[in-house]
Amino acid sequence: MIPVAMNLAGVVESPSVGETPYRVDRDGRPYVPVGDGGVVLGVHLGDLVGGVDGDHVVPGATLSHPDPAAALGLTSYACIGNPVRVRDGAAAGARGWVLGKRGEHGRVLVTLPDEALAVLQPGDGVAVRACGQGAVLPGAPSGVQLLNLDPGMLGTLGIMVVDDRVHVSVRALVPSRLAGNGIGRPAHQWDVDLAFPAGDPVLAALRLGDLVAVTDLDVRHNIGFRRGWVTVGVLVHGDSPQPGHGPGITPVLTGPATAILAAADLTGPTAVTWRSLSTQQVTIGAEGRAR
Repeated sequence: MIPVAMNLAGVVESPSVGETPYRVDRDGRPYVPVGDGGVVLGVHLGDLVGGVDGDHVVPGATLSHPDPAAALGLTSYACIGNPVRVRDGAAAGARGWVLGKRGEHGRVLVTLPDEALAVLQPGDGVAVRACGQGAVLPGAPSGVQLLNLDPGMLGTLGIMVVDDRVHVSVRALVPSRLAGNGIGRPAHQWDVDLAFPAGDPVLAALRLGDLVAVTDLDVRHNIGFRRGWVTVGVLVHGDSPQPGHGPGITPVLTGPATAILAAADLTGPTAVTWRSLSTQQVTIGAEGRAR
């Protein structure tokens, strides 16, 4: 079947704060968040999530839309690996890819070349070629569902079906008790934060763009606990000092634990990098047909 693609419009958001600039960390101390939204410079896929002193830091830019319904549509339909193009401003013509999503009224995360990010400004328009929601993993056993993933990324992420079971290599396998912000939200519009305790050795090993598997977590609809289930997501933003928050994953694969074999390797390569995005299989050509 030919995947359905849509052209969507997004706008680079400007970081915003409330009446006070402060948030409160897990120990009750106030801090001013840095790196949460807008255009972030100097952070890249493959960097350690705890390698910068920031809050929900994204390796790239955050898109939204001034129309709330259009913003939620952008978030619902955009998928990891979808191509994007800057439409106007000093970075016009620059190309990149969707990295994930953040929820909170419709926010899509994109990665672009450093030289484009250096001149990209809040308010600049960005076009997204959305494709992937509703895609089916060929040969997958019953109950397994893909979401938020461009079909061309399946080979890039190493997701494959062998002997009626889905196999995927991940950086870490963590329990659902770590799932924080995002619980109860629709997984096609949100990520889910993993609230690691301070000093956790797994947290110290995580890199932006890694695959992470969460046991006993079902994201087919709203994100929530389900015993005997497993969800795999891409790590799309950095850690946070806030309680209930932490590095966030955008879910891409979910199903019964008996149907998905997620093999953890703390020393393996990062799954989503600039190189892996640029070499992924193209699923939708300029004329809108699969190729």
